[in-house]
Amino acid sequence: MGKKIFGKWYFILIGLFLLSVSAVYAVFQEDSYIAVHDNLDLFVAQFQMLKNTGSFFSHGVDVPFLGGVTRDNLPSELSLYTLLYFIFPSFWAYIIGYLIKMLTAVICVCLLAKEWYGAEYEQCRPLAALMGLVYGILNVFPAFGIPFASIPFALYLLLRIYRRPSPGLYLLLFSYPFISYFSYFGFFILAYLFAGIIWLGIRDKKIPVSLAGAFFALAFGYVFFEYRLFYTMLFGGVETIRSTMVEADLTAGEILAQSVDVWLHGVFHAESVHDKFVLWVCAIYFIWLNGKYIAGKKIKAMFGDIYNLLMLVLAFNSIVYGIYNWGAFRGLVETLAPPLKGFQFNRTIFFNPFLWYGAFFVVLQRIYAYASEEGKRRERYMFRPAVYGMALLAMAIVLLTPSRYNDLYFTCKNKALELLKGKEIDEMNYREFYSEDLFARIKEDIGYQGEWSAAYGFHPAVLEYNGICTLDGYLGFYPQQYKEDFRKMIAPALERVEASRLYYDNWGARAYLYPGTDLSAVSSSKSFMVTDRDLYVDAQAFEDLGGTYIFSRFELGNAKEAGFSLVQAYEPEGAPYAVYVYRRQSGEA
Repeated sequence: MGKKIFGKWYFILIGLFLLSVSAVYAVFQEDSYIAVHDNLDLFVAQFQMLKNTGSFFSHGVDVPFLGGVTRDNLPSELSLYTLLYFIFPSFWAYIIGYLIKMLTAVICVCLLAKEWYGAEYEQCRPLAALMGLVYGILNVFPAFGIPFASIPFALYLLLRIYRRPSPGLYLLLFSYPFISYFSYFGFFILAYLFAGIIWLGIRDKKIPVSLAGAFFALAFGYVFFEYRLFYTMLFGGVETIRSTMVEADLTAGEILAQSVDVWLHGVFHAESVHDKFVLWVCAIYFIWLNGKYIAGKKIKAMFGDIYNLLMLVLAFNSIVYGIYNWGAFRGLVETLAPPLKGFQFNRTIFFNPFLWYGAFFVVLQRIYAYASEEGKRRERYMFRPAVYGMALLAMAIVLLTPSRYNDLYFTCKNKALELLKGKEIDEMNYREFYSEDLFARIKEDIGYQGEWSAAYGFHPAVLEYNGICTLDGYLGFYPQQYKEDFRKMIAPALERVEASRLYYDNWGARAYLYPGTDLSAVSSSKSFMVTDRDLYVDAQAFEDLGGTYIFSRFELGNAKEAGFSLVQAYEPEGAPYAVYVYRRQSGEA
């Protein structure tokens, strides 16, 4: 019995790791340190706002930020990650999503490996499980962690359908968008699938009907599960900020440099930290493998090797990322397909983490298979431990690299400094960032009744999370007209800081109150201060937008001159920041 149990050591290791992660968050709870950028300042607050307003499943309603935008502009309720926030408190929805992401990766990698390797799978199952965990702990964009982790499941289903199609598999593929996301992954999976159908049709001189059916099943699935997105794109009839976003137009040399850079290092939304170890193993093996093919004059076999295909797609995705910043090419795409104007087709780069670790897995599996051949007892004792050691080293590198979304690392590190050294951490934890108790008290004291407001000195997401309606906010898809109306209000600040003007005019997703000297008035650190405490806004434009309150982290130096009066000041002991509540009085200044 004991031998049978310990024969599954890899599952025991995975289980212990998941239990350890769960224990960390169970102990520290909302005192954990969670990444703010494109996370606490974005989706987490928006999901809480949907819960506050009961709008998860609503239709024909606006949600109270950015002056009121349609619910359809936010993620569909027919999504696993969205439903977590409907069912659980926001912090626990976030943590459960993180755990599900890791489990999803382990299961999906094992399924894909089993389908790909067939009878050989039993031999490499421990390695597949370990590499599934390594892929699952990659600190990618948290809101789309599950879609990242589920990529191998899409490949598994397509491979099964190609080999042995069945109604059940088509139904699973139709349902796949429940754990995926069209704008980041679905469009590209469909594009890759379409290219694969054409290639197989040319190679086999007949259309692979099973995959053609899969294409339509998956496409209809995305339309069904993300019906809000498709309705807005196709029938919304409102010009959005996507139409006026200004993208870079780089030279050929700059495009090449950027392509090489993302191939080497990736992008922060898809941080794979492959450049520290995985890339070098893959590069050495690539040189050895193809040197062997060339020496043996097996050129045809070289082009048919799955490892080389993975390397080719990695290079292709990186090149597409660079070419996106070639203005002429981007203009051609937008001319041929006007609905794609503003669409970031360079998101092919989001598939590279899976490709890098997939290639790494192929290398380790081939070493393992070589050592497992009959008569290679010495290699078995040498190479098998080395293979597992390399997988565990890759895992350790991911866990210990302080990348942007490595919440587990920063929570453990910061808590260790707090508990062992008594050192106060300047960064805010989850509880401090949103300060629910403080804002509940403020709302009660001022008799808040849903008046439109704005934040100065912290992210509007803090107000959104706490049930305060905001004129400001962060969203990559809202009406262009509102961007222009909001600009009138912040024009005095933009006129003073050229970098802020370019940032807002050329992008505009962060419709914030900007300072008149610094580049930003928001920070997740407790000690943050602006150099100039004056507020530069057009008070009449603020009033025209329906604004009443400004919640400021700093005491304004020119409140009266700007047309606002102080309602209440809060500097509670132990709070991460003070809050000064100002009210616009009609007719002032």
